[in-house]
Amino acid sequence: MTAPTPQPFASPEIPDAQGRFGLFGGRYVPETLWFPLQQLEEEYFRAQQDPEFQKELSYYLREFVGRPTRLYLAERLTKELGGAKIYLKREDLLHTGAHKINNALGQALIAKRMGKTRVIGETGAGQHGVATATVAAMFGLQCVIYMGAVDCERQALNVYRMKMLGAEVVPVKAGQRTLKEAVNEAMRDWVTHVRSTHYILGTAYGAHPYPLMVRNFHRIIGDEARQQILEKEGRLPDLLLACVGGGSNAIGLFYPFLNDPSVRMCGVEAGGLGILPEQHAARFHGGSLGVLQGTRSYILQDTFGQIQSTHSVSAGLDYAAVGPEHAWLHDQGRVEYAYATDDKALEAFMRLARLEGIIPALESAHAVAECIERAPKMSKDEIIIVNLSGRGDKDVAQVASKIGLQMPT
Repeated sequence: MTAPTPQPFASPEIPDAQGRFGLFGGRYVPETLWFPLQQLEEEYFRAQQDPEFQKELSYYLREFVGRPTRLYLAERLTKELGGAKIYLKREDLLHTGAHKINNALGQALIAKRMGKTRVIGETGAGQHGVATATVAAMFGLQCVIYMGAVDCERQALNVYRMKMLGAEVVPVKAGQRTLKEAVNEAMRDWVTHVRSTHYILGTAYGAHPYPLMVRNFHRIIGDEARQQILEKEGRLPDLLLACVGGGSNAIGLFYPFLNDPSVRMCGVEAGGLGILPEQHAARFHGGSLGVLQGTRSYILQDTFGQIQSTHSVSAGLDYAAVGPEHAWLHDQGRVEYAYATDDKALEAFMRLARLEGIIPALESAHAVAECIERAPKMSKDEIIIVNLSGRGDKDVAQVASKIGLQMPT
């Protein structure tokens, strides 16, 4: 009996016209936001088909952002682990220091097409806020960034960067004072100023068309990685690894490989202090189906549907929900989702720094931690690509305090 042909994962039917990835996704927003979201969807699809828009986007990605990024063979890490050959997709080399600018640039160009004069954004680790402030400065747009007060403290360097770029940074002091609350405040701002303002949402989450749009602006990561590994090795990788908060860098890497059954994929969530209530941000290891901030996905919530507090050493992964496309890929069994604890991420942070001379973002260190676990169990003729989604300058002071390094006074 012939085996059935696998159904394509990367297909135009996913998401559907309502932005649903099977049970997940959709548009769960106040009535006030239905019209601007519809406008955004229509303008985005027009831009996708507009050669002039694509030409302009490609120009800025190349000349301003610094694409393509390198696919770098981590020789010393590979040798020390003694297993699979490890490549790093160097998104940390981009202008502003992380993958976030791929999407911020694309959305800023959409905002210009729509005649918006003001952009807002939310940020956890600060990298999306910096990227948004950067493109706003470049295009002459007013910019406001909402950031949890806790994250403002642990990511102070990025707060200064945003202010230097001309953005107003609003510390959010409600609730847990982290990313979820920053998103809430950004959505309230958008409802109030919808005529002049575009919300540059920073991850593959939220109401349709954001998960689709953000994924498509980031798929350049996977498109480049695919071409680069074929040039370097003459074949596709065996395993892709990426950290997953909302999931933008991971879906950007994974999406172009979804129809390649030989390529395994693993998204790495924040295991925090362990899988105990309110001690982690691993939605696939403690979450349940629910609706939060515009979409349906896996959410960390109690039996009454109240959103639970989260914890991660990494501000960018410290979020109670995960992007709806990741939820769908998880339930389809196409992508595996693991987690790395704070301790493992900190260990990976230091190991990559001292073996390869590369200081990763704490978010990216979660993916490196999973690589450290898996590579020794794989054969030397197998290949891993780790998405190094950002650099760790912003995390140096925090990590130094965690591991007991003395900072100069």
